[in-house]
Amino acid sequence: MIRVLIAEDQGMMRDALALLLGLEDDIEVVAQVADGSAIVAAAERVGPDVALLDIELPGRSGLDAAADLRGKGIVVLILTTFGRPGYLRRAMEAGAAGFLVKDAPVEELAAAIRRAVAGERIVDPALAAAALNAGPSPLTDRERDVLAAAIDGSTIADLATRLHLSESTVRNHLSSAIGKTHTRNRIEAARMARHNGWL
Repeated sequence: MIRVLIAEDQGMMRDALALLLGLEDDIEVVAQVADGSAIVAAAERVGPDVALLDIELPGRSGLDAAADLRGKGIVVLILTTFGRPGYLRRAMEAGAAGFLVKDAPVEELAAAIRRAVAGERIVDPALAAAALNAGPSPLTDRERDVLAAAIDGSTIADLATRLHLSESTVRNHLSSAIGKTHTRNRIEAARMARHNGWL
């Protein structure tokens, strides 16, 4: 049996995935989590063969958890609504074995799980081509952190406090990110970075 952990914050989607995968003769869903910060602990508790992770989760993203799971010998498949080239690139850099979009039929998901366990990489060819054409994110890790925090419109002072940085450092990172994204302000830069999957 292939033991699967599902990390998905939408309860109906999580339950549907577990139910549908449970109908497969060789797949058993051994854990379900709704919060990204619970992924590693759940994996350590149940020892899955495969972790099926959404990207945008409360607490911690599936992309951030992927590298930790890979270090534990768990095969990671990213399952997301957003087929963004930047997300694909970050997933592969984190060691994910595959990147799938949620609108694919469940039979394809079950087949992808089997193929990933067998050592294959599973990526939609059109998305792979788009990721190669898009190139890597121009943002540094710190610029990405500052932009992600700025997406809600927080003031410079609030960002500095939240990120434990000086206000001038926050301004410098935001200015650099705006320049690299060729946008007019931090809100546009954050939107563009999010759209491209860099955040």
